[in-house]
Amino acid sequence: MVIGIINAICGCLQSSIDSLTIRFKINVMSYAEQHLRETIEIVQKLDVALLEKMVAALVTLRSRGGRLFILGVGGSAANASHAVNDFRKITDIEAYAPTDNVSELTARTNDEGWASVFVEWLRGSRLRDQDAVLVLSVGGGNLEKNVSPNLVSALQFAKETGTSILGITGRDGGYTAQVADVCVIVPTVNPANVTPHSEAFQAVVWHLLVSHPALKIQQTKWESVK
Repeated sequence: MVIGIINAICGCLQSSIDSLTIRFKINVMSYAEQHLRETIEIVQKLDVALLEKMVAALVTLRSRGGRLFILGVGGSAANASHAVNDFRKITDIEAYAPTDNVSELTARTNDEGWASVFVEWLRGSRLRDQDAVLVLSVGGGNLEKNVSPNLVSALQFAKETGTSILGITGRDGGYTAQVADVCVIVPTVNPANVTPHSEAFQAVVWHLLVSHPALKIQQTKWESVK
């Protein structure tokens, strides 16, 4: 009798586990589908005219021998580093990201504060009106909410020097969108996924830029392998 009870309990437990497993699989599948549907919607809503305008601005930057400084925080900092490689290697634009220099970044943060790390780096780089600043950011910076004040300070300095300002941002674009010559805003299709979509589409947009026939000079490796 005891064995029968134990078998019954085990059977119930197994049924519960199977039910939870099925529900988990359904939820995972439905979220994956949702995320991809959101991605498709964003692609369809991107402003193509602004993308072409940004390409034109970068072509002009290269023709005048200007440098491209790419600013980003968090995941956007990692994107900035990747984008620097692509702009230098594929488009022959002299590009830099302050977050690539960990020693200087941490020294300035420790000695002067986080809010001024980018502006002081740009000042030390002798930012000129021939150059351009490209901001990669989810929110674009907002002093009132104290979000990415380092981006805001850097952009204020860029305005003072007459430097071109470009941006790839999410949400409403924040301060970046307010002052940029060209700012591509990743459309918000789900407020709960603003960050992952914004950071993912930073990569989509900059890869579009460096692949554009008006900018691309060097062939990428796998496309050149026969």
